[in-house]
Amino acid sequence: MATTTILIVAAEAFPLAKTGGLGDAITGMARALSERGIAATILLPAYRGVTRLLAGAREVARLDDLPGGDARLLSGVCPASELSFLLLENDALYDRAGLYMNDDGQEHADNGVRYAALCHAAVRVAQGLPGLPRPTVVHAHDWHAALTPLLLREAGVQDVKSVLTIHNLAFQGQFPLEDAPALGIPPACRSEDAMIAWDKLNFMKAGIRHADRLTTVSRTYAREILTPAFGCGLDGLLRERAADLMAIPNGIDTALWDPARDPQLGPLRYHAGDLANKRLCKTVLQREFDLLPDAQATLVVLGSRLTEQKMADVAAEALPRVLDAHADMQVAILGQGDRRLENALASLATRYPKRCATRIGYNETGAHRLHAGGDILLHGSRFEPFGLTPLYAMRYGTVPIGSRVGGMADTIEDPGADAPLTAMAFANGLLFDGDSPDAMADALSRAMHLRRHPTLWRAMQRNGMTRDFSWQRAVGPYEELIQALAGDSTVEDAAAVPVPAQASEASQASQAGHRRTRQARGSMPMPL
Repeated sequence: MATTTILIVAAEAFPLAKTGGLGDAITGMARALSERGIAATILLPAYRGVTRLLAGAREVARLDDLPGGDARLLSGVCPASELSFLLLENDALYDRAGLYMNDDGQEHADNGVRYAALCHAAVRVAQGLPGLPRPTVVHAHDWHAALTPLLLREAGVQDVKSVLTIHNLAFQGQFPLEDAPALGIPPACRSEDAMIAWDKLNFMKAGIRHADRLTTVSRTYAREILTPAFGCGLDGLLRERAADLMAIPNGIDTALWDPARDPQLGPLRYHAGDLANKRLCKTVLQREFDLLPDAQATLVVLGSRLTEQKMADVAAEALPRVLDAHADMQVAILGQGDRRLENALASLATRYPKRCATRIGYNETGAHRLHAGGDILLHGSRFEPFGLTPLYAMRYGTVPIGSRVGGMADTIEDPGADAPLTAMAFANGLLFDGDSPDAMADALSRAMHLRRHPTLWRAMQRNGMTRDFSWQRAVGPYEELIQALAGDSTVEDAAAVPVPAQASEASQASQAGHRRTRQARGSMPMPL
């Protein structure tokens, strides 16, 4: 039997390129598939500095007439992940300081060309290049790679199957119709049926329409995107394809995110059986954020994009209420995003000196230290496809407070405020509904109350730290799907997402969808 091979097409893969959770998910899934015997190769743009992170990088092909100009395909192995990579090298497109945005926070004007080139390169690999194995399955991730299934079909590649995984439907890759020739989109595909939505080319629509199978990253999000409220205008098309849509939850890299082995913590590592060093990590974090070193204080951490999606606007209103009500609460914020919201949260430091601090920016070390030193993670979100950050927090014994949406509704276990207090011994976090400051403030106050019951709090920490959210657990359904597409097995029909009962979409679909997709011309969000 021939070896099943998969070409993973993505805009990020840790540690070569990462702005957030997508990069973690790509690497984690690829490693887990490789451990299951599926030969996985990741096709990634050769962003600035990426090639030197590969061992033995060498040219394996020249690709002429791609969008944006001729390019080289480089092959190598990343020593850190032990994964095989193909890098698409075109310095005019990719040799820049930022992956998706420039130094002023604006999307690169040619993002359409940059990621269309990546998709065309994937098709060239699928068609066959000398010295490279043809993949059995091409697995495209998010809008950056979503043009690939359409191009595969237009090229007549029938023996290579395609999967599109939707990590965040709100970002769809929309570009003017007049860009179609520059993006290499055949005239036959320039239609509403193929990939046009709201009078624009829409990469995500192209992938949803043409991929052999669709997946998304949590069970709740899979149901949500079939509704007008969360479908971002594409819920009707997704309902048409519901039989081909599977919910396959992400996992996390439990070796990378492990307080017992984390090099970012220096000598202050700890584990579920002994949290003594976690208290010392809190002291370190307090000092780093210029907070009052106080072992008895409850340190709330927020590590996120500072945007309305992540409820940074709600946090700016809710946090002062809880800080006023609880003199023993401190807040440490790490993130970046909307300048207005950055300023609103940063101003809290003036109002609450030594109790609240905001650091604008993001780095891996800071994220690890935030989870290690915090008592509570605040992670509100108006929509959350999966939610890696709460899982990282759980691994470090930091109890998450999250919105009851998407993947957080699936992974944060909370019997509710009306349940007996003793029921929290089986919880691993807290959930709240809606996006009002009152709801967020009430959840924070509830957590502060639970902190006064050390035995219950310790049980919640232990539940989160010992729950298996690893890719080793999560990868099984992907393996089954890939083998099914390769013709080696079948995927149970039960894996498809049921279509929810609802009113007709015509009058409703655009309200939430247009609002989100108008903002989603091209850049990838940075879920932390």
